[in-house]
Amino acid sequence: MFQLGCDNRICFQNEILSGLTVALALVPEAVAFAFVAGVEPLVGLYAAFMVGLLAAIFGGRPGMISGATGAMAVVMVALVAEHGVEYLFAAVVLTGMLQIGAGLLRLGKYIRMVPHPVMLGFVNGLAIVIFLAQLQHFQITTTDGNHSWITGSPLWILVGLIALTMAIIYFLPKLTSAFPASLAAIITVTLLVIGLNIETNTVGDLASIEGGLPQLHLPGVPFNWETLMVILPYSIILAAVGLIESLLTLSLIDEVTNTRGHGNRECVGQGIANTVTGFFGGMGGCAMIGQSMINVNSGGRKRLSGIAAALFLLAFILFASSLIELIPMAALIGVMFIVVLGTFEWSSLRIIRKIPLTDAFVLILVSAVTVATDLAIAVIVGVIVSALAFAWEHAKHINVKGYIDENGVKIYELNGPLFFGSVKNFLELFSPEDDPEEVIIEFQNSRVADHSAIEAIDTLAERYIRAGTNLHLRHLSSECRQLLKKAGNLVEVNVIEDPNYHVAVDALE
Repeated sequence: MFQLGCDNRICFQNEILSGLTVALALVPEAVAFAFVAGVEPLVGLYAAFMVGLLAAIFGGRPGMISGATGAMAVVMVALVAEHGVEYLFAAVVLTGMLQIGAGLLRLGKYIRMVPHPVMLGFVNGLAIVIFLAQLQHFQITTTDGNHSWITGSPLWILVGLIALTMAIIYFLPKLTSAFPASLAAIITVTLLVIGLNIETNTVGDLASIEGGLPQLHLPGVPFNWETLMVILPYSIILAAVGLIESLLTLSLIDEVTNTRGHGNRECVGQGIANTVTGFFGGMGGCAMIGQSMINVNSGGRKRLSGIAAALFLLAFILFASSLIELIPMAALIGVMFIVVLGTFEWSSLRIIRKIPLTDAFVLILVSAVTVATDLAIAVIVGVIVSALAFAWEHAKHINVKGYIDENGVKIYELNGPLFFGSVKNFLELFSPEDDPEEVIIEFQNSRVADHSAIEAIDTLAERYIRAGTNLHLRHLSSECRQLLKKAGNLVEVNVIEDPNYHVAVDALE
């Protein structure tokens, strides 16, 4: 669990430098998300340090970066505004406990149920969100409190420095891979701005990042039922948002690095990180796709890079705040724009007309909902729409082939699954008034899937009873027979036993 992952000097060097690059990019993000949540900048910075450190140590995805995130910050706003920051700390502690519980219950495996179009939509939507978040730096606050776009020479200076940053990141790897391109770009642009005395916004213009070590701090709230009822709804949402974003980021990093993380372990790691953070005055957090992509692209693939990023961030807070505050925002914006270009799945634009219409709709829908609301809602909406589309499509697959055997018994060979989506079509396939006294429905190529299917069979049985016909079910799998047995008197129908026959297995790996 505590292995750093490096066994040679080159690996160690890459991990440390990659961690430094990430730490520089974490500073403005943590400060900005603290403002979003309505708390002090140090609350966001402490969260970025502690969540980043503990998730890197205990999490299930080496190389993934965690910290204070916008997805969780927007959930915290109402709680902080109505009850104060102490209730936020208590909610973060409870959030961590819920996430640990999710990991121990092995719920992380269900992230595999997210369809690929939802993943593409999530990635594209998040790339757009990261891009839009950078646009705030192209605005200034007027004397009346409104925002207006910068113009003239300040705009051209900002655009020029961003372009220089992006050019260095793009071309330097073609010359050498000995030094992370993003870190080289940040250092070069910073020295250029200082050396030429170029007037442009810096990290220090956001807020001061100077502070001390995080102190143990029990949330100053009454430990009673009323407090629990206040923080529980927020904690549930925070836990869900944090795990969804973390597990989807884990899946993305898996794909980029061609390795595999451990979802359940990541749930526990995120839970430990948030629980501890809540006791040290941090706002909590989860995995960060932008910083994770910076880390991976800079060569960070081990736990050491995440640990180094957190420790560098702490060092900035304690010793180097004055230096970090000199970094031009343009350099960090340029880094994030490169992340946007690398995160967006440009291939999805080429395949949009080649994939099924429902998949294309889900991809676009998830992207739009991610931008309009947040990641958790977008993923839930995408999964629901995908599931409904799947059910609708398979509901049309049920059909029967009917014939009368040598004994004068009407045989219906049923094909396709019988579930809530197909029961209407199922009932329309039979005509009890026209059938002989004995009818057998053959389930060799079908299966009873849910309670709606049981009710449909019972409804059909009642129709045959009214018509004076005996209805039998044959070749039900053992799982289907067990389902009918549990239904008890809900189904009045004869089942022809066939103990050696199996159709399906319900085990979830």
